[in-house]
Amino acid sequence: MTRIVIADDEALPRVWLRRVLEGGGYEVIGEASDGQVAVDLARELRPDLVIMDIKMPEVDGISAARILTVERVAPVVLITAYTERELVEGAKEAGVFAYVPKPFTELQLVSQIELAMARFAEFQGLIKEAGDAKAALETRKVVERAKGILMASRSMTEADAYRHIQRLSMNNRVTMREIAEAILLTHEKE
Repeated sequence: MTRIVIADDEALPRVWLRRVLEGGGYEVIGEASDGQVAVDLARELRPDLVIMDIKMPEVDGISAARILTVERVAPVVLITAYTERELVEGAKEAGVFAYVPKPFTELQLVSQIELAMARFAEFQGLIKEAGDAKAALETRKVVERAKGILMASRSMTEADAYRHIQRLSMNNRVTMREIAEAILLTHEKE
């Protein structure tokens, strides 16, 4: 079940939103009447999604969305009666995943929620892929340096140095990076 925090400075829209969401199979795990409370709740509860109004006291919805996006707490869907270009641009810059102008139907809201959740999952996947690629590049750099040390200190060919690191990795059941780092440390001590 998708867990959601909702924020609107007016009580009636929050009640309506809660009813619509719970009727649609979502779980509302927190409510806020201003942006700062919404940010605090989201940090604490780690919802799957935050839905909030743009115009709220303390911290507005766009500023709150920016904080939640930077901290990668949860995707944000903004709902608002305001459709000025500046607000839409601000929402884009804040990393909002959907922008739903009022009045909207239950179907419109649910479709935007599902779209936001899918986009957020894709975004998280890209972040993971980028991290994996960075780690692979760092491993390659360390292994290349270790191969260079083996080639110079033991008169090995590049292929032999690579196979040596690979063999040590398999025999000791550790990664090639760990073997390469050990070679580098040993070389530094000599």
